[in-house]
Amino acid sequence: MGSVLIEQLRKDFSGLTVLQDINLDIKEGEFFALLGPSGCGKTTTMRCIAGFETPTSGTIKIGDKNVANLAPNERNCGMVFQSYALFPHMNVFDNVAYSLNIKELKKSNFFKKAGVYTRMLNSKIVKYPQHIERKVMDILEYVELTEHAKKLTSELSGGQQQRVALARALVMEPEVLLMDEPLSNLDLKLRHTMRNTIRRIQQDLKITTIFVTHDQEEAMSMADRIAVMKDGKILQVGTPTDLYSNPNTPFIADFVGTSNILSGKVVGSEKGETIVQIGNQQIKSSAQTDKKDVQVIIRPENINVLNGAPDNFGNSFEGTIHLATYLGSIVRYDVRVGEHQLLIDTTYESGDSIKKNGSTIRLGVSPERVLLI
Repeated sequence: MGSVLIEQLRKDFSGLTVLQDINLDIKEGEFFALLGPSGCGKTTTMRCIAGFETPTSGTIKIGDKNVANLAPNERNCGMVFQSYALFPHMNVFDNVAYSLNIKELKKSNFFKKAGVYTRMLNSKIVKYPQHIERKVMDILEYVELTEHAKKLTSELSGGQQQRVALARALVMEPEVLLMDEPLSNLDLKLRHTMRNTIRRIQQDLKITTIFVTHDQEEAMSMADRIAVMKDGKILQVGTPTDLYSNPNTPFIADFVGTSNILSGKVVGSEKGETIVQIGNQQIKSSAQTDKKDVQVIIRPENINVLNGAPDNFGNSFEGTIHLATYLGSIVRYDVRVGEHQLLIDTTYESGDSIKKNGSTIRLGVSPERVLLI
């Protein structure tokens, strides 16, 4: 059973609380992401699960076993570090086989241990047992590194080194795979490729995976569920769709994707829609709230450029373009509306003209697309 249950986890460093009341229920076979800015506590949470940090208080269970007092090697977790932590003097095969060698040392007698130590120093002197060789080659084939088995890790690209680190973690058949920002050292194109590789392997093996990242795009594209963290606390847990469509706080709305966040006051309701005053402008929202002071959240892609079309969006207003940015598939406009700046994303099609800076633009927003927090 590879489920992970964390209850009331707390971690203090020299009197400073870095984790407070962390509660997570991660299902077996789930790809779960811990997402947040640097210093929010996501890596510390993972290190507590792995056993590299001792919690100040709280419970950590893997399956039905309470692991809070177990050593890291007794928890059956595989770990992929941000720096990969590969042995530069060993080839790919020896790096992947390393944990299997350590496992053999624990159950061997003196004479067998001598053979294992010799093999770890120089595998040309003492050959690997057939079962280890087969297991390592199987996992290398799985991560598409068979032809690189005898190369030193220093001869590999960043993406290949990352796959060696992944293979080394998987060869032990862990209940839980832990990954601490493993893509941060790769270039943009390779990160996209490795996302697909990791997700494919995780789905094939159905291994419970906990993935730490500060990159919301990584979390959104890979995870089944995401926990957003800030200042040592979990703010919200949900699917990528939940977090994007229904953020609990302005911080989540801003961190998970891009948002226009405006302060407003509820001044009434009409036909089931909430009316909010934002400066000199009123805007309607389908959201219901008991608050008077609210934060209005509008995603850039939910603001429509009317281009002379009739207004059937429920909300419309004019603004002045301050900056137009061509981003390939979209054009992003930075528009001044009254005293506020809004970002608007429009789909770019070949032949479309990009509106010039300083030109007036008319915008429309459906009340269903206006969130209130």
